Amino acid sequence: MPYRDPAPPTSFRGDNAMCGIAGILVDRSSSPPQFEELRRMAALLHHRGPDGHGFYRDPQVGLAHTRLALLDLAFGHQPLANEDESVWVVGNGEIFRHAELRAELEACGHRMRTRSDIEVVAHAFEQWGEGAFARLDGQFAVAVWDRRRRRLWLARDRLGILPLWFLARPDRVLFASEQKALFAVDGRVPPLAPERLVQAFTHWAVPAPASVFAGVESVRPGEAVCIEADLRQRRQRYWQPDFVPDTEPAALADAAARVRGELDTAVQRRLAADVPVGCYVSGGIDSAVVAALAVRHRPDLETFALRFDDPAFDEGAAQQRVVAALGTDHREVHCSDADVREHLPAVVWHCETPLLRTAPVPMFLLARAVRRAGIKAVLTGEGADELLGGYSVFQEDRVRRFWARQPASTARPALFARVHDFVGSAGSRRSPMWQAFFGRDLQATADPYYSHRLRWANGAWTARFLAPDVRAATWAADAELAAELPAGFFARTPLARAQLLEIQTFFAPYLLSSQGDRVALGNGVEVRYPFLDPEVVDDCLRLSDRRKMRGLHTKVVLRELARDLLPADVAQRPKHPYRAPTAAALLAPGRDDQVGELLAPARLADSGLFDVPAVLALLDKTRRSAGRDASEREAMALTAVVTLQALLASFGAGFAAHVQQGLRDLDRQAPTVCHDATTTTAATLR
Repeated sequence: MPYRDPAPPTSFRGDNAMCGIAGILVDRSSSPPQFEELRRMAALLHHRGPDGHGFYRDPQVGLAHTRLALLDLAFGHQPLANEDESVWVVGNGEIFRHAELRAELEACGHRMRTRSDIEVVAHAFEQWGEGAFARLDGQFAVAVWDRRRRRLWLARDRLGILPLWFLARPDRVLFASEQKALFAVDGRVPPLAPERLVQAFTHWAVPAPASVFAGVESVRPGEAVCIEADLRQRRQRYWQPDFVPDTEPAALADAAARVRGELDTAVQRRLAADVPVGCYVSGGIDSAVVAALAVRHRPDLETFALRFDDPAFDEGAAQQRVVAALGTDHREVHCSDADVREHLPAVVWHCETPLLRTAPVPMFLLARAVRRAGIKAVLTGEGADELLGGYSVFQEDRVRRFWARQPASTARPALFARVHDFVGSAGSRRSPMWQAFFGRDLQATADPYYSHRLRWANGAWTARFLAPDVRAATWAADAELAAELPAGFFARTPLARAQLLEIQTFFAPYLLSSQGDRVALGNGVEVRYPFLDPEVVDDCLRLSDRRKMRGLHTKVVLRELARDLLPADVAQRPKHPYRAPTAAALLAPGRDDQVGELLAPARLADSGLFDVPAVLALLDKTRRSAGRDASEREAMALTAVVTLQALLASFGAGFAAHVQQGLRDLDRQAPTVCHDATTTTAATLR
């Protein structure tokens, strides 16, 4: 039945934290937010929470929630409040140690009505104010409305696992889990910001607090934003990562045992749910360790893996070794080139940004298969590479610094053949071309961003396909980075600096977003990250470099703790980065109609964002070999242009259709909470 405004109040029962959140804070002179506005916002978050939705409004704020039910299935409904309804909350995510917080709060006199983890947030805020956010162990994005003080708080978890955006307008501030919900209220989509497009093409993503959409801001990881009744804002960071080695056990085995104990506890916490929980298995050590610990607590564990037809991308053999060792109920999801082409526009709609890689598409299909299998939450191994030095960018930095001490050496640059053993032949990895690439600005080792300059230069090459006036838009890249990194960044070791840069510029804005939250919750699936448990993270931040890397041997402490969990060939397997087909998938012979349509000359010109002759020359060159001979940079550039065009289509002429489809999906269920407090005055709360 269609929803009508105003709607009658329903009884309040509480809520659980998964899903999508949105809301509106108006200034004191404006009319209250309308239920219809909240309904439109919720409609574009229905994929994040297909199990129910609810609303709250009073004279100044409106809150909306769409629910993915994992805990307290019968009574976990949001928005929810504390006992006297002076604090209202909507939340997305999980608070993993909510039972301990619940006991502490009940000892202080608080009384809970549900088992929901998000109800604990309402009482924690009542008890400790903004200090409550630092006490939350979990992955979350929450909005807290303090009715007494007329303040709205928006907060994200420490590492930014879950998103939270807001948009300030003259008479109101809108917030939501996804940007599309901000625009649904009145159908006005802001223009794309040229400088952020250049940044996205260069760094592969736009880190918080910015967005590719002009005027839209993100709450930073580990940050709470306070918006006052007059719409003034203030931001406060309650946590920031920093690698500061602490006293550690003399023996590697002792350090490994400590990390393993914390990781095992983190896995147990993330298996907690009133529905089945599965695991992703990539074939690498990170997900294998998580699955090995999980299966000890849940012997009927179901695991899921991606397979590709192209052996350059497929890790099926390694995955089978893991599954055989653990004995899980295993399912494979095959992703073809046709799948990449077909689902790329939908993935761009969910990711809300141009992409330089097609890698989110197979992850979208994997999450869809998980949901169809009846699983709503999965554990994965993300975070280990960032925290324990597992990426090739860290190895490259180490080799380049070693080579820079003797720049005339021919033996030292040959070490790059060991870093990228999955690319090309051993001979090609020792070629003058490789040496020229990695030798760029070789001796600029005093540059604090030395580890990532090559990657950014490689990405910046793709910006040549943007229109000259777009390319001319600049952002203060180094200054912005310096402002976002911890105060001690410049004094850290080269490895620690590289890790912090990776977390700031790539991990939260791209990996946890485009390859994590967006494609998973686009299918109503929650991804949980044991390596990002606060205690695991804090322990990894305290480890010395030698516990993470020994020469070019990576994730030393993790491989040590995996000795009796996994077969040796799994525990010691070199890193095989997850990749997906790009140019060849997009330009399969006779099957690139979609790409041809998106890159039609008139359409490119209409957007005003591209150097049309340059794009057409790239398209012609890659088409001649059906994408097979495209270089990595050319493949990234083609993907970036195609996805930017897809973004323009979804958020341009196609946006209204998305809103209408979302409303139809939402209206299949009546709201579970619809609380109208527009007649309640602040005096009743004192």
